[in-house]
Amino acid sequence: MVSEDVAIKRSPWLPLARIRGLWVVAFMAGALGLLVAGWRQTDAALIVEVDGQRHLVRTHAPTVGEALRQAGFELAPEDRVSPGLSEPLWPGVVIQVRRALPVALSVDGQVRQFRTQAKTAGELLQEAGVPIGPADEIWLNGERVSANTPLTAASLPSRQVSQRGGTRPITPSVDLALAGDPLLLAIRRATSLTLDDQGVTRTLHTMQTTVGQVLEEHGISLFLGDEVIPGLQEPITSGMTVVIHRSVPVTIEVDGRTIRTRTRAQNVAGVLGQEGIALLGKDSVQPELTAPVRPNMSIRVTRVREELAVEFDPIPFKTVWVPDPAMELDSIRLVQPGELGLIKRRFRIVMEDNREVARYLEDAWVAQTPVTKTLAYGTKIVVRTLETPDGPIEYWRKIRVYAVSYTAASSGKSLAHPRYGYTRLGVKATKGIVAVDPSVIPLRTRIYVPGYGFALAADTGGGVRGKLIDLCFDVGKYESWHWWVDIYLLTPVPPASRIRWVLPDYPRFPDRKR
Repeated sequence: MVSEDVAIKRSPWLPLARIRGLWVVAFMAGALGLLVAGWRQTDAALIVEVDGQRHLVRTHAPTVGEALRQAGFELAPEDRVSPGLSEPLWPGVVIQVRRALPVALSVDGQVRQFRTQAKTAGELLQEAGVPIGPADEIWLNGERVSANTPLTAASLPSRQVSQRGGTRPITPSVDLALAGDPLLLAIRRATSLTLDDQGVTRTLHTMQTTVGQVLEEHGISLFLGDEVIPGLQEPITSGMTVVIHRSVPVTIEVDGRTIRTRTRAQNVAGVLGQEGIALLGKDSVQPELTAPVRPNMSIRVTRVREELAVEFDPIPFKTVWVPDPAMELDSIRLVQPGELGLIKRRFRIVMEDNREVARYLEDAWVAQTPVTKTLAYGTKIVVRTLETPDGPIEYWRKIRVYAVSYTAASSGKSLAHPRYGYTRLGVKATKGIVAVDPSVIPLRTRIYVPGYGFALAADTGGGVRGKLIDLCFDVGKYESWHWWVDIYLLTPVPPASRIRWVLPDYPRFPDRKR
């Protein structure tokens, strides 16, 4: 049995009407498919960002405004939307919505309610045309704030959220129309008065109720002899004038202190007597004691004394090393401990106000001579034999070193470098080559490294210093080494001139072997 399509092709006698019917059905099916595909292509995935919170929306809407409406987001006239409501949509677009905040503004006995995009309390007041005096107070939701205090949705006394529409956002959806109480912003006006302080006038703004409270609030100090009109307990009225008749202000610097006081004394001596300041020995005063008192005068009393001081300074001792052929190599013996010396110096010191201003050396002598520290190191070399997994070895020195590893590719030279893959001695860098500090292990020394095998000291490196060796591996067969290990320097014993009898004590890395 064959299909109808095949039958159409093979039977020239099929009725023409039936052929046309089949073609109509096929055409309508194709058109329907194109319509479904086009409808699917208009299904755009959008991100709606509401006050920094993102929500996923899928929509067939042609514009931003229609997409928000279909998704159930309601907008207030003061809300801001970017791109604009009439802008067309495209897949992946991020629609940013910044909601206006509801505000109840109480100022000068009136309450106004509106919505605003202002970011701070100061911007809101400027937008509302409300001037602020220097001492006026701004209160937000019952708390005193500054003009720079930010206004955010989190500042609302209460806030509710809801969801409408058929979309499912990534985070809980938020209705753009804010619900709950508005921000409560109130202005408290300050009272203004004039202060006449010894002929200098200025305007003060205050929320206080008495003269004394205003002076304390503005840091205006009163001393004995000052007169305040009206009195400190008098109530404040708008536009009033407060007059202060003061005694003469002076400043005294003495004993590391600064005394600001007022006086009716006639000269400097009288001021010092008033404050109970006595002069002793070589103390000096500027201005002199008989100088008349002037307003804002500065008086300085300098305490002068001399004292003797003996200082002790250590004299470091030297350290010398001496060979001992009776001691085995790498043995150290303390022959003579070192002792610090001591030098003494006597000074005559001149002090002004407990501060040294002059120092005179009167004598110096060595109270104790340093003793040189003497250490003996062994120079006796003993050749030993050790059984290893690689067979017996004959060595003349065992050194505990910190071993690391490298390959030709990690040696710091590029493939194009003419010395790539070659060591300090010119041999190929391969397993069995070790980089050493030549001052510790002479080049061309044969070495046995447990866990690595036999090696030749044929390379050096910028970071290879002291008791550190760098084991070479073939490229592609690298093994990481970072631990301490005992290595053996194999015979023959090098000439004495090439042996470092006392090994350095670095590096001091922790053992990383697990």
